[in-house]
Amino acid sequence: MYLNTYPMPSPYWAYNPGWQHYYNHSRQEQKSYKTLQEALELIKKAVSGEREDELFYDYLISEAPTTEEKEIIETIRNDERKHNRMFRQIYQELTGQTIETPQNVEFEKPKSYYEGIRKALFGELGAVERYRDIRAGLPDRYHRDMVFEILTDELKHANKYNYILNLDARRSGKKK
Repeated sequence: MYLNTYPMPSPYWAYNPGWQHYYNHSRQEQKSYKTLQEALELIKKAVSGEREDELFYDYLISEAPTTEEKEIIETIRNDERKHNRMFRQIYQELTGQTIETPQNVEFEKPKSYYEGIRKALFGELGAVERYRDIRAGLPDRYHRDMVFEILTDELKHANKYNYILNLDARRSGKKK
């Protein structure tokens, strides 16, 4: 095995004590543009719409014209259930409290299946923006990594909804 016999140069901060202080200080005290309180409020809002979301996904699944589309929406719905559990866990671990979910929820049915898919697509994109703010306000890597998983799932869902809309466009004979 070949070993490099040349000495490795020291990093810049090793020669500049001011930079070393900045480097060590910034690693110890991570600043964020969102607070924990803001993140917790956004988590409560994300979880509070859980029942309405469930009814919405059930509607989309029941109206999907193909088995493939039903299966895609079912995987998205299952991910959303997982996200709700994860957000509840984060909230519980950070506050010691549970989030109450309202049970008497009204569901506004979309004008059509594809109007629902469009609504779902833009809902996923909006969730990415809100969840990005949640992630920024969390104090530790463990919980930020959980939200990162949720964020990447939301982006995946948006792509799946775009796929469904593309299928509809092809069936309708529309050009891209």
